[in-house]
Amino acid sequence: MNIINISKQKIFNNRNEVYAYELVFKDGSNHTTGLSDSVKGTSQLIISSITSTELDKLLGPRTLAFINVDDVTLTKGILDVLDKDRFVLNILEDIVLTETVINKIIQYRKRGFRLSLENFDSSAEMIKKFSRLFNYIDVIKMDTALSEPENLEKVMNKFKGTRIQLLAQNIESREDLRKYYEMGFDLFQGYYLDKPEVMEIIGSKEPAQFIILQLIKIIKEPDTNNEKLEFFIKKQPDLSFKLIQFFNSSKRVKMQVKVESLTQVINLLGREKLLRWLMVYLYSEISKNPASKTMLELAIKRAERMEAEADPRNKDKAYLAGMFSMLSSIFETDIRELMNHINMDNDITSLVLERKGIFASSLMRAEQAEKDYLRKVMLANFDKLYTQDLISTLEQSGIEIDKDKI
Repeated sequence: MNIINISKQKIFNNRNEVYAYELVFKDGSNHTTGLSDSVKGTSQLIISSITSTELDKLLGPRTLAFINVDDVTLTKGILDVLDKDRFVLNILEDIVLTETVINKIIQYRKRGFRLSLENFDSSAEMIKKFSRLFNYIDVIKMDTALSEPENLEKVMNKFKGTRIQLLAQNIESREDLRKYYEMGFDLFQGYYLDKPEVMEIIGSKEPAQFIILQLIKIIKEPDTNNEKLEFFIKKQPDLSFKLIQFFNSSKRVKMQVKVESLTQVINLLGREKLLRWLMVYLYSEISKNPASKTMLELAIKRAERMEAEADPRNKDKAYLAGMFSMLSSIFETDIRELMNHINMDNDITSLVLERKGIFASSLMRAEQAEKDYLRKVMLANFDKLYTQDLISTLEQSGIEIDKDKI
């Protein structure tokens, strides 16, 4: 079960209403951890947690959430799965602003994300550091404890009345609240208003293979648009991350395309290529079978063989049928349960479950070619095989062993 602790603290507007929550992630020792910590591990779990339906129950369905981001988070595609209408990307004060990072920040703003600056100390150095970004920033979280009064006043005068909202951090008393309210701050945060509360979030519990098969079903539905596909994929963070990785490593990178959204990736890949990638993902990423790599290569060759034999109208369907025909070999789940879960095309379903239909003869030819090759390999290496392994394999295949002849 995926569990992570998240500290939440309320942010109030000048009408004393909850405007948003700031979310801070905690590890098992209750130490603060960032989204970028272990990009493929912790960050994936965190994103999985904060895109789950449980977030709505804990924060409310429409309340904004501030999450801290650094240069690693921004440039690794981790944030691409977030809802731009729900999350404010809170840029840490010590971020390293390379050209790549600045361009990525601007890109996220153009995509519709709100941006904020964390712990802004009102110094000349801080103003200079972020000068190129002020046109894209929505909230400046001003550190009232670290800011010199005269510098704080200057920054207030610079941004007051603009579209940028000013947030007073470190409100520790009634006097602090009154002081910064009278100065004209828009938003307020601090222990006097609300102490951080640690909550436990549980990530998705649905088996990964069912998620992928559901997505395949959605892709095959004739009335599905790309926005619906994006909405579903964004709720599966690991899948989103891997899809963007796949796209970035494909030949299309030579087109110098900068990925701005999952919809863009889906459009550029096309649905058939997306379907084929999902099948590869099923074999190579989700399977726990130690032979899954070999199984994947065999499945691809079988699918390509069946595709080549099919008539032009059914080539894509034949390819999927070939890939689906080997799923039972890598999953412990009953293949009927998998197929019933998605209501796949009848021609594919009948082939996988009953070995019947328009692709049956093509499948049998593919299997015979595979067996002919494997028979040669087995005979050539028979002396290397262990008796117990042979017995186990034969009996699992339903072949009865005459013990008297062993």
